[in-house]
Amino acid sequence: MSNPSFKFKQFTVFHDKCAMKVGTDGVLLGAWASVEGCSQLLDVGTGSGLIALMLAQRKRDAFITAIEIDEDACRQATDNVNASPFSARITVERSSFQQFTTTFRQQYDMVVSNPPFFKKSLLPPDPGKANARHSVSLSLEELLQGAKQSLKPYGRIALILPADRLTELVRLTHDTSLALRRLTHVVPAPGKAVRRILVELSPQTGELMETELLIEVSRHHYSPEFTRLVRDFYLHL
Repeated sequence: MSNPSFKFKQFTVFHDKCAMKVGTDGVLLGAWASVEGCSQLLDVGTGSGLIALMLAQRKRDAFITAIEIDEDACRQATDNVNASPFSARITVERSSFQQFTTTFRQQYDMVVSNPPFFKKSLLPPDPGKANARHSVSLSLEELLQGAKQSLKPYGRIALILPADRLTELVRLTHDTSLALRRLTHVVPAPGKAVRRILVELSPQTGELMETELLIEVSRHHYSPEFTRLVRDFYLHL
């Protein structure tokens, strides 16, 4: 049986009731998303609450709303938040993103989401995992449209996606009048193909900053760039 929790430097995340467990994708996004100038943030599909907790640790004066459609995951995220040092600044709501954007009219400085839309792969037998890892209840287009609607005029959207969704993402930025402002290609190890992309979008146009992030230089030996990015969170770094 896998470990029911993952301990970080300033908080612990239990994930035994969540379809999607704590993993590198969520940690990457929580550490990479630019929180400068942000006071109100929205985490869409928070799962265990990991990214919301990371953002609260990084931005001590920010308030985070974390929404989750799955009942068990929402309850676990609430427990994780309540047990953390940041409970006064994180609100967990059980809601679909579509319902949230029509019910609440608050606008945010940043919308973050870790939705690995593996649209073409087979759905897993676990319905919770299917909703969490596939475009079953929320498509990428719906996410971008809803996120833009929820943004302040100079707000930003930060996502982590499979690398093969980049072409689709670029097309959708034109359809939704969003500009791609930051793009990081995530490479798991030397000689390996890009597996993930970290992207930041904004209604405001501007120059694209494009980089590459190598995770491991060799088996279990992290690159200096990855270490700098996540050292405030992982206990062993």
